[in-house]
Amino acid sequence: MQQLTIRPYQASDWPAINAIHDAARLDELRLSVGLHAFRPLAEVAEDEGLFDGELWVAEAPHVVGFVAFDREEVSWLYVDPAHYGKGVGKRLLRHALARIPGDATTSVLAGNDPALNLYLAAGFEIVETRSGHLSGAPDVPATGHLLKRGGRN
Repeated sequence: MQQLTIRPYQASDWPAINAIHDAARLDELRLSVGLHAFRPLAEVAEDEGLFDGELWVAEAPHVVGFVAFDREEVSWLYVDPAHYGKGVGKRLLRHALARIPGDATTSVLAGNDPALNLYLAAGFEIVETRSGHLSGAPDVPATGHLLKRGGRN
């Protein structure tokens, strides 16, 4: 992979992050609640707060991943499946954590071990496991882990 650059999201990145989310989300759902729960990014982005905080993309030289976060939560982190295992997720997470001033939280669906391992390696700890329904899909039972990482203080 060429050099990785992390930069703020631009409107022209929309097609790329749609494609990345939709491909990677299928992998996430295969490992957790099942493919029947899939909804494309174009349907869920606004309702699930994609643009509520900061949104950054990773380029190498085209967009290969993205992360969204606010002052305390990493809410979205997706990597193009063609770039799994190349450090893109780790770099995006490190970037987000450097911009979060204190403690950081995130959540991971039970069964999504690649994501869970990424967060655990970055110093997050599971603080709670909850069962209920998938966000935005009240008919899809799901179990998720709430994770927390101490801030820089």
